Amino acid sequence: MKDGIHPGYRTVVFRDTASGATYRTRSTVGSDQTIELDGETLPVVNVEISAASHPFWTGNQRVLDTAGRVERFNQRYGARARGARREG
Repeated sequence: MKDGIHPGYRTVVFRDTASGATYRTRSTVGSDQTIELDGETLPVVNVEISAASHPFWTGNQRVLDTAGRVERFNQRYGARARGARREG
């Protein structure tokens, strides 16, 4: 590999801001923040969601109210949309 053109590959910690879970891994992502973990000072990267807080992985999926959304759409735009189809 050529010197000076590749990003530094080092150990970093990803911290899930939703759950507080931390993951120690190797990455090229940079960070100005650090964290003390297992006696080492490592760069920490805050992420909004990870496997610890994602609804798919935790089993806490939210059910969307699609019927309510459709009804609201029809209330707002239904008359206009139906009228446009009849004319065209």
